[in-house]
Amino acid sequence: MMRLNLIIKIIAVLLLLTGFPFPNSFAAQDSSSFEIAVSDLSKLLRKSIAGWKNSPKTVFGGEPVYSHELVKSFYEGRSYRPAWVEDGHLTQADVLIRAIEETYGDGLTPAYYHLKLIRSLTLQVKKDLIPDRVRLVDLDILLTDAFITIGCHLSGGCVDPLTIKSQWFAKRSFVDLASVLEQALEKKKIREAVMRLRPQEASYDRLRKALSVYRSLLIRGEWPRVSAARLLRKGSMSDRVAELRRRLAASGDIADDMMGGTNVFDTELEEAVMNFQARHGLKADGVVGRETLNALNVPLKKRIRQIELNMERLRWILGNVEQRSIVVNIANFELYVVENGRTVLSMKVVVGKPYWDTPVFTSKMTYLIINPSWNVPDSIAGEEILKEIRKDHHYLARENFQVLKGWGSREEEIDSGKIDWSRITAENLPYRFRQKPGPLNPLGRLKFMLPNKFNVYLHDTPAKGLFSSNVRAFSHGCTRIEKPLELAEYLLHDDPTWTREKLLAAIDEGTEKEVNIPRPLNVHFLYLTAWVDEKGVVQFRTDIYGRDKLLDDALHGKPPFGR
Repeated sequence: MMRLNLIIKIIAVLLLLTGFPFPNSFAAQDSSSFEIAVSDLSKLLRKSIAGWKNSPKTVFGGEPVYSHELVKSFYEGRSYRPAWVEDGHLTQADVLIRAIEETYGDGLTPAYYHLKLIRSLTLQVKKDLIPDRVRLVDLDILLTDAFITIGCHLSGGCVDPLTIKSQWFAKRSFVDLASVLEQALEKKKIREAVMRLRPQEASYDRLRKALSVYRSLLIRGEWPRVSAARLLRKGSMSDRVAELRRRLAASGDIADDMMGGTNVFDTELEEAVMNFQARHGLKADGVVGRETLNALNVPLKKRIRQIELNMERLRWILGNVEQRSIVVNIANFELYVVENGRTVLSMKVVVGKPYWDTPVFTSKMTYLIINPSWNVPDSIAGEEILKEIRKDHHYLARENFQVLKGWGSREEEIDSGKIDWSRITAENLPYRFRQKPGPLNPLGRLKFMLPNKFNVYLHDTPAKGLFSSNVRAFSHGCTRIEKPLELAEYLLHDDPTWTREKLLAAIDEGTEKEVNIPRPLNVHFLYLTAWVDEKGVVQFRTDIYGRDKLLDDALHGKPPFGR
Protein backbone atom coordinates (compact mmCIF):
# COMPACT_ATOMS: atom_id res chain seq x y z
CA MET A 1 0.00 0.00 0.00
CA MET A 2 2.84 2.41 0.85
CA ARG A 3 4.52 1.63 -2.48
CA LEU A 4 1.25 2.27 -4.34
CA ASN A 5 0.81 5.64 -2.63
CA LEU A 6 4.37 6.59 -3.55
CA ILE A 7 3.74 5.68 -7.21
CA ILE A 8 0.54 7.79 -7.22
CA LYS A 9 2.38 10.78 -5.78
CA ILE A 10 5.18 10.47 -8.38
CA ILE A 11 2.63 10.33 -11.20
CA ALA A 12 0.83 13.37 -9.79
CA VAL A 13 4.06 15.37 -9.63
CA LEU A 14 4.96 14.40 -13.22
CA LEU A 15 1.53 15.43 -14.43
CA LEU A 16 1.85 18.71 -12.54
CA LEU A 17 5.22 19.43 -14.22
CA THR A 18 3.70 18.80 -17.67
CA GLY A 19 0.98 21.37 -16.98
CA PHE A 20 -1.89 18.90 -16.40
CA PRO A 21 -5.02 20.99 -15.59
CA PHE A 22 -5.85 19.83 -12.05
CA PRO A 23 -9.12 21.07 -10.44
CA ASN A 24 -8.70 23.72 -7.76
CA SER A 25 -9.67 21.17 -5.10
CA PHE A 26 -6.49 19.13 -5.52
CA ALA A 27 -4.13 19.72 -2.60
CA ALA A 28 -0.63 19.54 -4.03
CA GLN A 29 2.20 18.77 -1.68
CA ASP A 30 3.96 22.13 -1.88
CA SER A 31 2.86 24.60 0.79
CA SER A 32 1.67 27.37 -1.55
CA SER A 33 -0.69 25.04 -3.44
CA PHE A 34 -2.03 23.65 -0.16
CA GLU A 35 -2.90 27.14 1.06
CA ILE A 36 -4.99 27.66 -2.07
CA ALA A 37 -6.80 24.34 -1.45
CA VAL A 38 -7.60 25.28 2.16
CA SER A 39 -8.80 28.66 0.96
CA ASP A 40 -11.14 26.97 -1.53
CA LEU A 41 -12.57 24.71 1.17
CA SER A 42 -13.00 27.68 3.51
CA LYS A 43 -14.94 29.58 0.87
CA LEU A 44 -17.21 26.58 0.31
CA LEU A 45 -17.72 26.19 4.07
CA ARG A 46 -18.65 29.85 4.41
CA LYS A 47 -21.03 29.61 1.46
CA SER A 48 -22.68 26.43 2.74
CA ILE A 49 -23.22 27.79 6.25
CA ALA A 50 -24.43 31.15 4.91
CA GLY A 51 -27.10 29.25 2.98
CA TRP A 52 -28.66 28.07 6.25
CA LYS A 53 -30.20 31.49 6.81
CA ASN A 54 -33.02 31.05 4.33
CA SER A 55 -33.32 27.27 4.05
CA PRO A 56 -33.29 24.15 6.23
CA LYS A 57 -29.96 23.49 7.91
CA THR A 58 -28.95 20.50 5.80
CA VAL A 59 -25.99 19.16 3.87
CA PHE A 60 -25.40 16.21 1.56
CA GLY A 61 -28.61 14.34 0.70
CA GLY A 62 -30.75 16.56 2.92
CA GLU A 63 -29.04 15.31 6.10
CA PRO A 64 -30.01 17.70 8.93
CA VAL A 65 -27.36 19.58 10.87
CA TYR A 66 -28.72 19.08 14.36
CA SER A 67 -26.46 21.49 16.25
CA HIS A 68 -26.38 24.09 13.49
CA GLU A 69 -26.05 27.08 15.83
CA LEU A 70 -23.02 25.61 17.59
CA VAL A 71 -21.57 24.31 14.31
CA LYS A 72 -21.86 27.77 12.77
CA SER A 73 -20.22 29.36 15.80
CA PHE A 74 -17.42 26.79 15.71
CA TYR A 75 -16.53 27.52 12.08
CA GLU A 76 -16.85 31.27 12.53
CA GLY A 77 -14.35 31.02 15.36
CA ARG A 78 -11.79 29.39 13.08
CA SER A 79 -12.48 31.66 10.06
CA TYR A 80 -14.21 28.75 8.29
CA ARG A 81 -11.01 26.74 8.13
CA PRO A 82 -11.89 23.03 7.67
CA ALA A 83 -11.58 20.99 10.86
CA TRP A 84 -11.04 17.49 9.51
CA VAL A 85 -8.60 18.13 6.65
CA GLU A 86 -4.89 18.39 7.35
CA ASP A 87 -2.00 18.53 4.86
CA GLY A 88 -4.46 17.91 2.08
CA HIS A 89 -5.83 14.73 3.65
CA LEU A 90 -8.86 13.72 5.71
CA THR A 91 -7.78 13.25 9.32
CA GLN A 92 -9.28 11.67 12.47
CA ALA A 93 -12.55 10.77 10.75
CA ASP A 94 -12.03 7.06 11.48
CA VAL A 95 -11.43 7.85 15.14
CA LEU A 96 -14.69 9.79 15.37
CA ILE A 97 -16.55 6.99 13.58
CA ARG A 98 -15.35 4.63 16.30
CA ALA A 99 -16.45 7.08 19.00
CA ILE A 100 -19.90 7.35 17.40
CA GLU A 101 -20.20 3.56 17.38
CA GLU A 102 -19.27 3.46 21.07
CA THR A 103 -22.23 5.69 22.02
CA TYR A 104 -24.24 2.45 21.83
CA GLY A 105 -22.68 1.67 25.21
CA ASP A 106 -24.35 4.81 26.59
CA GLY A 107 -27.77 3.67 25.46
CA LEU A 108 -27.72 6.06 22.49
CA THR A 109 -28.41 5.24 18.85
CA PRO A 110 -25.20 5.67 16.79
CA ALA A 111 -27.18 5.72 13.53
CA TYR A 112 -28.71 9.04 14.58
CA TYR A 113 -25.32 10.78 14.46
CA HIS A 114 -24.89 10.65 10.66
CA LEU A 115 -22.99 7.37 11.04
CA LYS A 116 -24.04 5.76 7.76
CA LEU A 117 -23.42 8.88 5.66
CA ILE A 118 -20.13 9.69 7.39
CA ARG A 119 -18.88 6.17 6.72
CA SER A 120 -19.93 6.39 3.08
CA LEU A 121 -18.44 9.83 2.44
CA THR A 122 -15.23 8.96 4.28
CA LEU A 123 -14.79 5.85 2.16
CA GLN A 124 -15.47 7.81 -1.02
CA VAL A 125 -13.01 10.57 -0.12
CA LYS A 126 -10.31 7.98 0.58
CA LYS A 127 -10.94 6.24 -2.74
CA ASP A 128 -10.84 9.40 -4.82
CA LEU A 129 -7.43 10.45 -6.10
CA ILE A 130 -8.76 13.99 -6.25
CA PRO A 131 -11.56 14.38 -3.61
CA ASP A 132 -14.62 16.35 -4.63
CA ARG A 133 -14.54 19.69 -2.80
CA VAL A 134 -18.26 19.84 -2.08
CA ARG A 135 -18.27 16.30 -0.72
CA LEU A 136 -15.26 17.08 1.46
CA VAL A 137 -16.93 20.20 2.87
CA ASP A 138 -20.17 18.34 3.59
CA LEU A 139 -18.21 15.60 5.34
CA ASP A 140 -16.34 18.20 7.41
CA ILE A 141 -19.65 19.71 8.56
CA LEU A 142 -21.16 16.30 9.33
CA LEU A 143 -18.15 15.25 11.40
CA THR A 144 -18.28 18.51 13.37
CA ASP A 145 -22.03 18.23 13.88
CA ALA A 146 -21.71 14.62 15.03
CA PHE A 147 -19.05 15.51 17.61
CA ILE A 148 -20.94 18.52 18.97
CA THR A 149 -24.34 16.79 19.08
CA ILE A 150 -22.90 13.74 20.81
CA GLY A 151 -21.13 16.09 23.21
CA CYS A 152 -24.40 17.87 24.02
CA HIS A 153 -26.22 14.60 24.55
CA LEU A 154 -23.54 12.97 26.69
CA SER A 155 -22.97 16.04 28.85
CA GLY A 156 -26.57 17.18 29.27
CA GLY A 157 -28.97 14.63 27.81
CA CYS A 158 -30.89 14.22 24.56
CA VAL A 159 -34.25 15.21 26.05
CA ASP A 160 -35.47 18.32 27.87
CA PRO A 161 -36.63 16.95 31.25
CA LEU A 162 -39.19 19.75 31.67
CA THR A 163 -40.97 19.08 28.37
CA ILE A 164 -39.86 15.48 27.65
CA LYS A 165 -39.13 16.56 24.10
CA SER A 166 -36.04 15.59 22.17
CA GLN A 167 -33.23 18.13 21.93
CA TRP A 168 -31.74 17.07 18.62
CA PHE A 169 -31.35 20.68 17.50
CA ALA A 170 -28.98 21.42 20.34
CA LYS A 171 -29.27 24.92 21.77
CA ARG A 172 -27.69 24.24 25.12
CA SER A 173 -24.58 22.65 26.46
CA PHE A 174 -22.98 22.47 29.86
CA VAL A 175 -19.50 22.67 28.35
CA ASP A 176 -17.75 24.76 25.70
CA LEU A 177 -17.87 22.12 22.99
CA ALA A 178 -16.20 24.32 20.37
CA SER A 179 -13.17 24.63 22.62
CA VAL A 180 -13.24 20.91 23.43
CA LEU A 181 -13.30 20.05 19.73
CA GLU A 182 -10.50 22.48 18.89
CA GLN A 183 -8.23 20.97 21.53
CA ALA A 184 -9.15 17.42 20.55
CA LEU A 185 -8.32 18.12 16.91
CA GLU A 186 -5.03 19.77 17.82
CA LYS A 187 -3.95 16.95 20.15
CA LYS A 188 -5.47 14.24 17.94
CA LYS A 189 -7.50 13.00 20.93
CA ILE A 190 -11.01 12.90 19.43
CA ARG A 191 -12.13 9.62 20.99
CA GLU A 192 -10.69 10.54 24.38
CA ALA A 193 -12.52 13.88 24.26
CA VAL A 194 -15.84 12.15 23.56
CA MET A 195 -15.24 9.74 26.44
CA ARG A 196 -14.60 12.65 28.82
CA LEU A 197 -17.84 14.33 27.78
CA ARG A 198 -19.96 11.56 29.27
CA PRO A 199 -20.66 11.91 33.02
CA GLN A 200 -17.59 10.89 34.99
CA GLU A 201 -19.47 10.08 38.20
CA ALA A 202 -19.45 6.53 39.54
CA SER A 203 -23.25 6.24 39.44
CA TYR A 204 -23.26 6.67 35.65
CA ASP A 205 -20.33 4.33 35.13
CA ARG A 206 -22.01 1.63 37.23
CA LEU A 207 -25.19 1.84 35.17
CA ARG A 208 -23.19 1.83 31.91
CA LYS A 209 -21.46 -1.39 33.01
CA ALA A 210 -24.81 -2.91 34.00
CA LEU A 211 -26.13 -2.17 30.51
CA SER A 212 -23.23 -4.11 29.02
CA VAL A 213 -23.84 -7.04 31.37
CA TYR A 214 -27.58 -7.19 30.66
CA ARG A 215 -26.97 -7.04 26.91
CA SER A 216 -24.57 -9.97 27.31
CA LEU A 217 -27.28 -11.89 29.17
CA LEU A 218 -29.64 -11.33 26.26
CA ILE A 219 -27.24 -13.17 23.95
CA ARG A 220 -28.18 -16.36 25.86
CA GLY A 221 -31.86 -15.63 25.25
CA GLU A 222 -34.81 -14.09 27.09
CA TRP A 223 -35.41 -14.87 30.74
CA PRO A 224 -37.67 -17.89 31.36
CA ARG A 225 -41.15 -17.08 32.64
CA VAL A 226 -42.73 -18.24 35.88
CA SER A 227 -46.28 -19.54 35.47
CA ALA A 228 -49.11 -17.76 37.25
CA ALA A 229 -51.01 -19.70 39.91
CA ARG A 230 -51.15 -19.76 43.70
CA LEU A 231 -48.62 -18.10 45.97
CA LEU A 232 -45.19 -19.67 46.16
CA ARG A 233 -43.54 -19.63 49.56
CA LYS A 234 -41.15 -21.64 51.66
CA GLY A 235 -42.34 -25.26 51.73
CA SER A 236 -44.16 -25.10 48.38
CA MET A 237 -43.64 -28.10 46.08
CA SER A 238 -44.41 -27.84 42.33
CA ASP A 239 -42.95 -27.54 38.87
CA ARG A 240 -43.38 -23.77 39.27
CA VAL A 241 -40.64 -23.84 41.93
CA ALA A 242 -38.28 -25.24 39.29
CA GLU A 243 -39.38 -22.42 36.94
CA LEU A 244 -38.64 -19.90 39.69
CA ARG A 245 -35.15 -21.37 40.16
CA ARG A 246 -34.39 -21.12 36.44
CA ARG A 247 -35.63 -17.52 36.32
CA LEU A 248 -33.57 -16.37 39.32
CA ALA A 249 -30.48 -18.15 37.99
CA ALA A 250 -30.86 -16.39 34.63
CA SER A 251 -30.64 -12.96 36.30
CA GLY A 252 -27.90 -14.03 38.71
CA ASP A 253 -30.10 -13.87 41.81
CA ILE A 254 -29.10 -17.46 42.65
CA ALA A 255 -26.07 -19.48 41.63
CA ASP A 256 -26.28 -21.53 38.43
CA ASP A 257 -25.78 -24.76 40.38
CA MET A 258 -29.10 -24.13 42.16
CA MET A 259 -30.99 -23.77 38.89
CA GLY A 260 -31.59 -27.45 38.36
CA GLY A 261 -32.21 -28.31 41.97
CA THR A 262 -35.26 -29.73 43.68
CA ASN A 263 -38.79 -28.44 43.08
CA VAL A 264 -39.09 -27.75 46.81
CA PHE A 265 -39.12 -24.11 47.93
CA ASP A 266 -36.30 -24.23 50.50
CA THR A 267 -34.51 -21.69 52.68
CA GLU A 268 -31.89 -20.83 50.05
CA LEU A 269 -34.59 -20.10 47.48
CA GLU A 270 -36.49 -17.98 49.99
CA GLU A 271 -33.37 -15.85 50.58
CA ALA A 272 -32.91 -15.46 46.82
CA VAL A 273 -36.52 -14.31 46.43
CA MET A 274 -36.10 -11.82 49.27
CA ASN A 275 -32.98 -10.38 47.62
CA PHE A 276 -34.84 -10.12 44.31
CA GLN A 277 -37.74 -8.36 46.01
CA ALA A 278 -35.45 -5.90 47.79
CA ARG A 279 -33.71 -4.83 44.59
CA HIS A 280 -37.07 -4.35 42.87
CA GLY A 281 -38.55 -2.19 45.63
CA LEU A 282 -40.99 -4.88 46.77
CA LYS A 283 -41.84 -6.08 50.26
CA ALA A 284 -39.05 -8.55 51.00
CA ASP A 285 -41.12 -11.33 52.58
CA GLY A 286 -39.86 -14.23 50.44
CA VAL A 287 -43.37 -14.93 49.13
CA VAL A 288 -43.95 -14.94 45.37
CA GLY A 289 -47.29 -13.16 45.03
CA ARG A 290 -48.77 -11.08 42.22
CA GLU A 291 -46.35 -8.12 42.42
CA THR A 292 -43.25 -10.31 42.69
CA LEU A 293 -44.48 -12.52 39.85
CA ASN A 294 -45.04 -9.47 37.65
CA ALA A 295 -41.49 -8.27 38.35
CA LEU A 296 -40.06 -11.71 37.61
CA ASN A 297 -41.84 -11.82 34.26
CA VAL A 298 -40.69 -8.43 32.97
CA PRO A 299 -38.75 -9.33 29.79
CA LEU A 300 -34.99 -8.85 29.77
CA LYS A 301 -35.29 -6.60 26.71
CA LYS A 302 -37.53 -4.27 28.72
CA ARG A 303 -35.06 -4.18 31.60
CA ILE A 304 -32.29 -3.30 29.14
CA ARG A 305 -34.36 -0.43 27.76
CA GLN A 306 -35.13 0.66 31.32
CA ILE A 307 -31.38 0.95 31.98
CA GLU A 308 -30.90 2.97 28.79
CA LEU A 309 -33.70 5.38 29.74
CA ASN A 310 -32.27 5.97 33.18
CA MET A 311 -28.79 6.64 31.82
CA GLU A 312 -30.44 9.52 29.98
CA ARG A 313 -31.96 10.75 33.24
CA LEU A 314 -28.56 10.70 34.90
CA ARG A 315 -27.12 12.74 32.04
CA TRP A 316 -29.61 15.50 32.89
CA ILE A 317 -27.92 16.22 36.21
CA LEU A 318 -24.43 14.73 36.03
CA GLY A 319 -23.13 16.96 33.25
CA ASN A 320 -22.29 19.58 35.88
CA VAL A 321 -19.86 18.35 38.52
CA GLU A 322 -21.17 19.24 41.99
CA GLN A 323 -19.41 18.82 45.28
CA ARG A 324 -22.69 18.39 47.14
CA SER A 325 -26.35 18.11 46.19
CA ILE A 326 -29.65 16.58 47.19
CA VAL A 327 -31.24 13.99 44.94
CA VAL A 328 -34.86 12.94 45.35
CA ASN A 329 -35.60 9.73 43.48
CA ILE A 330 -39.35 9.99 43.05
CA ALA A 331 -39.75 6.43 41.75
CA ASN A 332 -37.90 5.01 44.77
CA PHE A 333 -39.51 7.32 47.35
CA GLU A 334 -36.05 8.19 48.72
CA LEU A 335 -33.92 11.29 49.29
CA TYR A 336 -30.11 11.24 49.21
CA VAL A 337 -27.64 13.91 50.27
CA VAL A 338 -24.60 13.38 48.07
CA GLU A 339 -21.08 14.68 48.66
CA ASN A 340 -18.39 14.01 46.05
CA GLY A 341 -20.37 11.11 44.62
CA ARG A 342 -20.99 9.47 48.02
CA THR A 343 -24.28 9.35 49.93
CA VAL A 344 -23.86 10.91 53.38
CA LEU A 345 -27.54 11.01 54.41
CA SER A 346 -30.61 9.22 53.11
CA MET A 347 -34.24 9.04 54.11
CA LYS A 348 -37.67 7.92 52.95
CA VAL A 349 -39.98 10.40 51.29
CA VAL A 350 -43.65 10.65 50.36
CA VAL A 351 -44.24 11.95 46.82
CA GLY A 352 -47.27 12.94 44.76
CA LYS A 353 -50.15 10.67 43.90
CA PRO A 354 -50.25 9.53 40.25
CA TYR A 355 -52.74 12.32 39.47
CA TRP A 356 -50.73 14.85 41.53
CA ASP A 357 -47.37 13.59 40.29
CA THR A 358 -44.21 15.23 41.56
CA PRO A 359 -42.38 16.89 38.62
CA VAL A 360 -38.79 16.31 37.48
CA PHE A 361 -36.73 19.49 37.84
CA THR A 362 -33.68 21.05 39.49
CA SER A 363 -33.71 24.06 41.82
CA LYS A 364 -31.40 25.53 44.44
CA MET A 365 -32.35 25.22 48.10
CA THR A 366 -31.66 28.58 49.73
CA TYR A 367 -33.47 28.69 53.08
CA LEU A 368 -35.66 26.75 55.47
CA ILE A 369 -38.62 27.73 57.64
CA ILE A 370 -39.05 26.67 61.24
CA ASN A 371 -42.71 26.25 62.26
CA PRO A 372 -44.10 27.09 58.82
CA SER A 373 -47.63 28.21 58.06
CA TRP A 374 -49.42 26.39 55.26
CA ASN A 375 -50.82 28.54 52.48
CA VAL A 376 -53.38 26.20 50.96
CA PRO A 377 -53.09 25.90 47.15
CA ASP A 378 -56.20 27.01 45.23
CA SER A 379 -56.85 23.50 43.92
CA ILE A 380 -56.89 22.01 47.41
CA ALA A 381 -58.91 24.92 48.79
CA GLY A 382 -61.65 24.48 46.22
CA GLU A 383 -61.74 20.71 46.07
CA GLU A 384 -61.08 19.70 49.70
CA ILE A 385 -61.29 22.54 52.23
CA LEU A 386 -64.72 23.75 51.03
CA LYS A 387 -66.12 20.22 51.36
CA GLU A 388 -64.91 20.00 54.96
CA ILE A 389 -66.42 23.41 55.80
CA ARG A 390 -69.82 22.37 54.45
CA LYS A 391 -69.73 19.19 56.53
CA ASP A 392 -68.59 20.97 59.71
CA HIS A 393 -68.84 24.74 60.27
CA HIS A 394 -66.30 24.47 63.11
CA TYR A 395 -63.72 22.83 60.84
CA LEU A 396 -61.68 26.00 60.20
CA ALA A 397 -61.41 26.96 63.87
CA ARG A 398 -60.68 23.43 65.00
CA GLU A 399 -57.91 22.98 62.39
CA ASN A 400 -56.42 26.44 63.14
CA PHE A 401 -57.13 27.96 59.69
CA GLN A 402 -57.25 31.64 58.83
CA VAL A 403 -59.51 32.94 56.05
CA LEU A 404 -57.70 35.65 54.09
CA LYS A 405 -58.40 38.12 51.34
CA GLY A 406 -55.78 40.11 49.45
CA TRP A 407 -51.99 39.84 49.51
CA GLY A 408 -49.06 41.61 51.13
CA SER A 409 -49.92 44.94 52.76
CA ARG A 410 -53.53 44.55 51.60
CA GLU A 411 -53.95 41.16 53.22
CA GLU A 412 -57.06 41.02 55.40
CA GLU A 413 -58.25 38.28 57.75
CA ILE A 414 -61.97 37.53 57.43
CA ASP A 415 -64.21 36.20 60.20
CA SER A 416 -65.22 32.82 58.82
CA GLY A 417 -68.37 32.81 60.96
CA LYS A 418 -69.78 35.75 58.97
CA ILE A 419 -69.42 34.00 55.59
CA ASP A 420 -72.37 32.18 54.00
CA TRP A 421 -70.39 29.14 52.85
CA SER A 422 -73.44 27.59 51.18
CA ARG A 423 -73.13 30.20 48.44
CA ILE A 424 -69.38 29.70 47.91
CA THR A 425 -68.17 27.28 45.25
CA ALA A 426 -64.74 26.32 43.97
CA GLU A 427 -65.36 28.49 40.91
CA ASN A 428 -66.26 31.70 42.81
CA LEU A 429 -64.09 31.24 45.92
CA PRO A 430 -62.89 34.79 46.79
CA TYR A 431 -60.82 33.72 49.79
CA ARG A 432 -57.66 31.79 50.51
CA PHE A 433 -56.78 29.70 53.55
CA ARG A 434 -53.70 29.64 55.75
CA GLN A 435 -53.13 27.10 58.48
CA LYS A 436 -51.11 28.40 61.41
CA PRO A 437 -48.01 26.56 62.73
CA GLY A 438 -48.76 23.74 65.10
CA PRO A 439 -49.21 19.99 65.45
CA LEU A 440 -52.14 19.95 62.99
CA ASN A 441 -50.20 21.66 60.21
CA PRO A 442 -49.46 19.17 57.38
CA LEU A 443 -46.06 20.81 56.82
CA GLY A 444 -44.93 19.74 60.26
CA ARG A 445 -42.24 21.77 61.99
CA LEU A 446 -39.74 22.30 59.14
CA LYS A 447 -40.09 23.37 55.53
CA PHE A 448 -37.19 23.47 53.06
CA MET A 449 -37.48 26.07 50.32
CA LEU A 450 -36.20 25.78 46.75
CA PRO A 451 -37.97 28.42 44.62
CA ASN A 452 -39.44 26.86 41.47
CA LYS A 453 -42.36 27.34 39.11
CA PHE A 454 -44.05 24.16 40.37
CA ASN A 455 -44.30 25.46 43.95
CA VAL A 456 -42.77 22.17 45.14
CA TYR A 457 -40.74 22.01 48.35
CA LEU A 458 -39.60 19.52 50.99
CA HIS A 459 -41.30 19.43 54.38
CA ASP A 460 -41.89 17.58 57.61
CA THR A 461 -45.22 15.85 58.26
CA PRO A 462 -47.22 14.82 61.32
CA ALA A 463 -48.35 11.69 59.43
CA LYS A 464 -45.25 9.63 60.27
CA GLY A 465 -47.06 6.35 59.64
CA LEU A 466 -46.96 6.93 55.88
CA PHE A 467 -43.22 6.16 55.83
CA SER A 468 -43.91 2.54 56.76
CA SER A 469 -45.66 1.95 53.43
CA ASN A 470 -43.67 0.36 50.63
CA VAL A 471 -45.17 2.59 47.93
CA ARG A 472 -45.29 6.15 49.22
CA ALA A 473 -47.28 8.20 46.69
CA PHE A 474 -49.77 10.07 48.87
CA SER A 475 -49.09 13.82 48.55
CA HIS A 476 -50.38 16.59 46.29
CA GLY A 477 -46.98 16.96 44.61
CA CYS A 478 -44.74 18.27 47.38
CA THR A 479 -42.34 15.92 49.14
CA ARG A 480 -42.68 14.91 52.77
CA ILE A 481 -39.41 13.75 54.31
CA GLU A 482 -38.71 11.21 57.03
CA LYS A 483 -35.81 12.97 58.80
CA PRO A 484 -36.39 16.74 58.65
CA LEU A 485 -34.34 17.54 61.74
CA GLU A 486 -31.32 15.59 60.43
CA LEU A 487 -31.57 17.39 57.09
CA ALA A 488 -31.80 20.78 58.80
CA GLU A 489 -28.73 19.93 60.89
CA TYR A 490 -26.78 19.02 57.78
CA LEU A 491 -27.78 22.19 55.91
CA LEU A 492 -26.93 24.48 58.86
CA HIS A 493 -23.79 22.77 60.15
CA ASP A 494 -21.66 25.59 58.64
CA ASP A 495 -23.44 28.08 60.89
CA PRO A 496 -22.27 27.57 64.50
CA THR A 497 -25.30 29.44 65.84
CA TRP A 498 -27.56 26.59 64.74
CA THR A 499 -26.83 23.48 66.77
CA ARG A 500 -29.32 20.63 67.14
CA GLU A 501 -30.27 22.02 70.54
CA LYS A 502 -30.90 25.49 69.08
CA LEU A 503 -33.06 24.00 66.34
CA LEU A 504 -35.15 22.06 68.84
CA ALA A 505 -35.51 25.16 71.03
CA ALA A 506 -36.68 27.24 68.07
CA ILE A 507 -39.21 24.56 67.14
CA ASP A 508 -40.53 24.48 70.71
CA GLU A 509 -41.11 28.25 70.60
CA GLY A 510 -43.82 27.66 67.99
CA THR A 511 -43.21 30.87 66.04
CA GLU A 512 -42.49 30.99 62.33
CA LYS A 513 -38.88 31.79 61.46
CA GLU A 514 -36.87 31.85 58.21
CA VAL A 515 -33.25 30.67 58.29
CA ASN A 516 -30.86 31.11 55.37
CA ILE A 517 -28.75 28.12 54.38
CA PRO A 518 -25.05 29.16 54.50
CA ARG A 519 -24.15 27.15 51.42
CA PRO A 520 -27.18 26.76 49.13
CA LEU A 521 -27.18 23.57 47.08
CA ASN A 522 -29.07 22.10 44.16
CA VAL A 523 -31.97 19.74 44.70
CA HIS A 524 -32.51 17.36 41.80
CA PHE A 525 -35.91 15.72 41.53
CA LEU A 526 -35.25 12.64 39.44
CA TYR A 527 -37.41 9.74 38.38
CA LEU A 528 -35.02 6.79 38.33
CA THR A 529 -36.60 3.40 37.67
CA ALA A 530 -33.20 1.71 37.26
CA TRP A 531 -29.80 2.36 38.84
CA VAL A 532 -26.87 0.54 40.44
CA ASP A 533 -26.38 1.27 44.14
CA GLU A 534 -23.06 1.91 45.86
CA LYS A 535 -22.80 -1.81 46.69
CA GLY A 536 -22.98 -2.70 43.00
CA VAL A 537 -26.54 -4.09 43.13
CA VAL A 538 -28.72 -3.39 40.08
CA GLN A 539 -32.01 -1.84 41.23
CA PHE A 540 -35.31 -1.62 39.35
CA ARG A 541 -38.52 0.16 40.34
CA THR A 542 -42.09 0.25 39.09
CA ASP A 543 -42.90 3.10 36.71
CA ILE A 544 -45.66 4.54 38.93
CA TYR A 545 -46.23 7.63 36.76
CA GLY A 546 -45.85 5.95 33.34
CA ARG A 547 -42.94 8.21 32.46
CA ASP A 548 -40.65 5.58 30.95
CA LYS A 549 -42.90 5.33 27.90
CA LEU A 550 -42.88 9.12 27.41
CA LEU A 551 -39.09 9.24 27.63
CA ASP A 552 -38.74 6.25 25.31
CA ASP A 553 -40.88 8.01 22.70
CA ALA A 554 -38.86 11.23 23.05
CA LEU A 555 -35.54 9.42 22.62
CA HIS A 556 -36.85 7.93 19.39
CA GLY A 557 -37.89 11.39 18.27
CA LYS A 558 -35.16 11.92 15.68
CA PRO A 559 -36.31 14.71 13.34
CA PRO A 560 -36.86 13.78 9.68
CA PHE A 561 -34.26 14.57 7.01
CA GLY A 562 -34.52 18.03 5.55
CA ARG A 563 -36.22 19.55 8.60
